[in-house]
Amino acid sequence: QVQLVESGGGLVQAGASLRLSCAASGGTLSTYVMGWFRQAPGKEREFVAVIYYSKGWTYYADSVKGRSTISLDNAKNTVYLQMNSLKPEDTAVYYCAAKRTWTQVRTVWYDYWGQGTQVTVSS
Repeated sequence: QVQLVESGGGLVQAGASLRLSCAASGGTLSTYVMGWFRQAPGKEREFVAVIYYSKGWTYYADSVKGRSTISLDNAKNTVYLQMNSLKPEDTAVYYCAAKRTWTQVRTVWYDYWGQGTQVTVSS
């Protein structure tokens, strides 16, 4: 059973940067497909970015492409989401998630989820 714990969220001004972390226990993240999702109030959870470390694959939503970088530290068993040039529309609870296969990676069909970390971007 993989357990995921996100951290690194906060309140920042537009244009700032944040690095979100997702630490894991109970599984080796480098063997999983690791996704970041976000959910704003009143909206559905949406895909942000994904990494499949063992294959060297990454993929980003258009809304964050060029501003964000997903990475994995194998030694720390932690996935990161570096977000730059933050915008008010990036405000949401950010979740990390894990699954075994690189299929439908933009959907919410992941096996394990963290509890989320709040990101608020003020204008």
